[in-house]
Amino acid sequence: MCYTERVGTLVGVEVDVAKLRELRKRRVLTLRELGAVAGVSYNTVWRLENGFTEARPSTIRKLAAALDVESTELVRLEHTDG
Repeated sequence: MCYTERVGTLVGVEVDVAKLRELRKRRVLTLRELGAVAGVSYNTVWRLENGFTEARPSTIRKLAAALDVESTELVRLEHTDG
């Protein structure tokens, strides 16, 4: 898994944005609806789905539960530049 570390502290997990968007659309949920079901803000879901931020592990777990998938399905396992 790709983790961003800052001074040895876990900051975020890189989200597989294509998978997140695919799962959300497959369940016919808007960004707001997914946020409401998962208990996270619309802005958080939007930033994650558009690749502007990484997610806290707790956010990944909430989104995965809302989408009825394992947390690992939402995490990019390999980092590729470019």
